[in-house]
Amino acid sequence: MSQSSTKETTLPIQGMTCAACAVRIEKGIKKIDGVEDATVNFALERASITYDQKVANVQDFKKKINDLGYEVIEEKAEFNILGMTCAACATRIEKGLNKQEGVTDATVNLALESATVEYNPSQISKNDMIKLVEKLGYQAILKEVEKDEIADHKAKELETQKGKFLFSLILSIPLLWAMVSHFEFTSFIYLPEMFMNPWVQLALATPVQFIVGKQFYIGAYKALKNKSANMDVLVALGTSAAYFYSLYLTILSLGSNDHMVELYYETSAVLITLIILGKLFEVRAKGRSSEAIKKLMGLQAKTAVVVRDGKEAEISLDDVIVGDIVLVKPGEKIPVDGIIIEGQSALDESMLTGESVPIDKTVGDTVIGATINKNGFLTIQATKVGRDTALSQIIKVVEEAQGSKAPIQRLADQISGIFVPIVVGIAFITFFIWIIWITPGQFAEALEKLIAVLVIACPCALGLATPTSIMAGSGRSAEFGILFKGGEHLEMTHRITTILLDKTGTVTNGTPTLTDVIVENGIDENQFLMLVGSAEKQSEHPLAQAIVAGIETKVSSFIKPEEFEAIPGYGIRAKIDNKVVVVGTRKLMEKYEINVTNTLQTMEKLENAGKTAMLVAINQQYAGLIAVADTIKDSSKKAVNRLKEMGLEVMMITGDNSRTAKAIAAEAGIDQVVAEVLPEEKAEEVKKLQAKGKIVAMVGDGINDAPALALADIGMAIGTGTDIAMEAADITLIRGDLTSIADAIYMSKKTIRNIKQNLFWAFAYNAIGIPIAALGFLAPWLAGAAMAFSSVSVVLNALRLQRVKL
Repeated sequence: MSQSSTKETTLPIQGMTCAACAVRIEKGIKKIDGVEDATVNFALERASITYDQKVANVQDFKKKINDLGYEVIEEKAEFNILGMTCAACATRIEKGLNKQEGVTDATVNLALESATVEYNPSQISKNDMIKLVEKLGYQAILKEVEKDEIADHKAKELETQKGKFLFSLILSIPLLWAMVSHFEFTSFIYLPEMFMNPWVQLALATPVQFIVGKQFYIGAYKALKNKSANMDVLVALGTSAAYFYSLYLTILSLGSNDHMVELYYETSAVLITLIILGKLFEVRAKGRSSEAIKKLMGLQAKTAVVVRDGKEAEISLDDVIVGDIVLVKPGEKIPVDGIIIEGQSALDESMLTGESVPIDKTVGDTVIGATINKNGFLTIQATKVGRDTALSQIIKVVEEAQGSKAPIQRLADQISGIFVPIVVGIAFITFFIWIIWITPGQFAEALEKLIAVLVIACPCALGLATPTSIMAGSGRSAEFGILFKGGEHLEMTHRITTILLDKTGTVTNGTPTLTDVIVENGIDENQFLMLVGSAEKQSEHPLAQAIVAGIETKVSSFIKPEEFEAIPGYGIRAKIDNKVVVVGTRKLMEKYEINVTNTLQTMEKLENAGKTAMLVAINQQYAGLIAVADTIKDSSKKAVNRLKEMGLEVMMITGDNSRTAKAIAAEAGIDQVVAEVLPEEKAEEVKKLQAKGKIVAMVGDGINDAPALALADIGMAIGTGTDIAMEAADITLIRGDLTSIADAIYMSKKTIRNIKQNLFWAFAYNAIGIPIAALGFLAPWLAGAAMAFSSVSVVLNALRLQRVKL
């Protein structure tokens, strides 16, 4: 049977300015022979392509993307190459590297004994390249100084936008000053005579128009070339009309001393400056979801201690193979997935399950890579390494979930797709009506009316309507401890219908605490607590630490045990002040033949309430029991009730057992519970809800929540949780308070209402101004003033969001 030739690849893309760009690239790639499917994600700035490798290759996709006016971002790696003796060696390595899928260009320099490789990290890694060179008979050593090319591109983009804005602002201020001085009520403002000179204004406006505004011309060209129109088209047309009309008047004034000709350089320059400011806002607002993957990878141990040929050796994690015997000391990370073949310990698996209570493990139990060995020495046999480990699978799920998110089309972009050609059409119709019927043959008169229509319709307010509201809304939200990763998430949040809450660390505090002490058989409570606390203080188990912390608030001091024994999976036994104290499970009591029949009902009642109960015996006699639990946050019940009052469906999802989950849910007022689910299954639950047409918000705090956070329509991370959860989420709730969920939805609704108001006013100016301009009742300078005023009104309306109170 022949092997399938279908391949998948992911390409990071730079240069997209709106969702329309993503659509154009997607359509362009799909037209290439051999491409079966292509998806371009504007938010993540990457393309996912499925293709027949016999027909198409990555170079075809890169060329097409470049032809469309965008750029495929690639990383660069530099290696020192050892073992080359002649030019043929360099040629051999160069050819070998260039043949590898994912390598765009490889150059090997014999004199410098180095290789420089440009590559797509989603297809090939530096380690793969090193292994290839070694296979060819040479040695490759990665140079120490490296840069993350993608991060570098983003930083450069931000700095470029900052530079453009400041440059444009400095040149535009004198032009704006000159415009303001035209009005009678501003006659008291001093204006240097030189700023009124048309040639000085031309010198100031030209760099703004063609250096700063270059990106709009390029964007407009790309849009028109692909038979579509976006806001770049209107910006280019509007500013060009104002600029070239002013240039035309400037040339007419040649030889004249009249500096009072009506020029509109400030219209084009100020418009470009404000739009660049909006672009700067957008660059700042872009999410950093890819950082989640990097941090997940950072959880992995870098090395592992293995036993080979009867000797211990510390090796790179990449060199561990299935079947290796791995040694793990207390406090270290488990390097790979495996089975315990010797030793006992408690493992902190919160990175996987989200549960705060470590799990007791013994011979025959499975362990997961990147979990933490708390207190015992373990010998493990590796069963899964590399990409097959549970953590790697979680990374894969997060990557896929992030890639499956459809970019949210901005309302302004949707409208402008129709608005731009209509405005251009009206402008040219106006021009021909005036030059043919109203003022036959008067080109300048007709051109003035065309410019008036374009300038009044110029999308300055339209361009500012969304970003200013989003910046104001997100800024105010940040004051309340709600961080939106980007404008698209702020827009989406108001549509949420279902809230999916993780249990541990989200609904609950995430740390076990002592909740119950029941003393029986006439024993003094202080003595009971002193004995239990003295015994448990010797244990490293997290539950023991919770018990000791609780008892320390009631007992002043402890006694050091004469004897102490930890019995993994059962409990502890200690001899204190000549008294034998046993603390642990029913099975431990059975082992020491202690009768606890009369207390089993009480114990079961505590467990049904979601608590972990432990029995205590003193000198072979049952003495009482203690219980610990992960308690719900004080705000959880109130927050859940508030969400229900908003008409939202509230559910809880957890990897914990069903009995504990239902107890916690009942206490918090949550009716629907999904328990005993793995991280991948949490993401599946999100998919199921979405398939029913629900808009889902996932709220969590652990790494185990990352796949579901990424896949949900809106992922909310509790700020008191892990960095990975916060990076994978769309919103971070810094205060760790569930009431912030309702606050986030409220701020989203307020912001969307504000955006719609801004868009209404932006289009109201056009709806009123375009007919007036077309009829000849609006001079270009008045059109420019109206356009500027519309921008001011939009900004002032957006600033109202900064006064919102929760």
